[in-house]
Amino acid sequence: MTAGSNAHRGRPEGHGAVGALDSAPLTDAPLDEEDALALARVLAALADPVRLRLVSIVASHGEVCSCDLEIPLARSQPTISHHTRILAEAGVLVGEKRGRWTWWQVVPERIVELRQALGG
Repeated sequence: MTAGSNAHRGRPEGHGAVGALDSAPLTDAPLDEEDALALARVLAALADPVRLRLVSIVASHGEVCSCDLEIPLARSQPTISHHTRILAEAGVLVGEKRGRWTWWQVVPERIVELRQALGG
């Protein structure tokens, strides 16, 4: 992520590259192709143990600086940036650049959408 990058800032309409997960729960009706693709993109972003831990850390703290993720994740800053970018593109995280670092928060609406899509 570069200092001028807006890919992780704010809450872009439709939560970034992946649209809203607003179809009926997959337990109620078969997903159409578009809804299946949108859900699969979010699940793919979460289908990595490092990213699951990262979301868990951010969610449990409310907001976390990228600089505070290296030790608990045992990963380098470039690797953390890679994972946060994927999660931000899926609409799971939102980041705010403050000086040199980005502070991350979970997008609660995305978690609600994910739960609903899975029938929970």
